[in-house]
Amino acid sequence: MMKAIRSVVAVLAGVMLTTLAIASSNSDDAIRERIKPAGSVCIQGEECAAASGAASASASGPRSGEDVYNSFCGACHGVGVLGAPKKGAAADWAPRLEKGFDSVLANAINGINAMPPKGTCGDCSDEELSEAIKFMSN
Repeated sequence: MMKAIRSVVAVLAGVMLTTLAIASSNSDDAIRERIKPAGSVCIQGEECAAASGAASASASGPRSGEDVYNSFCGACHGVGVLGAPKKGAAADWAPRLEKGFDSVLANAINGINAMPPKGTCGDCSDEELSEAIKFMSN
C-alpha cells in the first residue's frame, strides 16, 4: 500500500513540475519574446535605426579572411563536409588552385557542388571571400 502511495506521489510531483515548466514558458514575457517581430521596415526618406547600424558596420571596412572563416566557413571547411577542402590542407586546395585563384573565387561566389553561392555568408563581399580563401588555403 505504501509503495502504491509513493508511486502516486511521485507521479503527481512530476505532473506538477511539468505544469510549472509549461506555465513559466507561457508567461506573458515568454510569449512576447517568442512572437516579437523578426525585423523592421525602413521607409525611404525616414531614419531607420537598423539601417544606420548596418551602414556603420560596413563603414568599418571588410572583415578579415580569418573572421569570415570563423563566422561562416569553418563549419564545413574545418572538417571537409561533403568534400569541402579543409583549412590548411594543401592536398585539398592544390587541384583547385591549379585552375587559378580566380576560378576558386568564382566558385565561392557562385557556389559549387553542395556549397551554395557565397557559402553561408550572404552579405560577404567578393574581397572578403577572397581573403577567406587565402586564409583557408595557406
